[in-house]
Amino acid sequence: MIVVIGLVVAFILIAVFSNRRTRTCRWREYPDSDESRWVCVFCGAETSAPRGKPPRICFRPEK
Repeated sequence: MIVVIGLVVAFILIAVFSNRRTRTCRWREYPDSDESRWVCVFCGAETSAPRGKPPRICFRPEK
């Protein structure tokens, strides 16, 4: 019973603290020299950011 309660609490915490703006983003890194090119597989948005650090906001073009 305690395991079930723990799982419910874990899912609630994930739902509360997850970043809703990038929930559907799936970033793929294409490394260059100091910065990498990041492409979202879900919407096709592209940006550059430091290596190993995916963008924390969504760059999805507005329709």
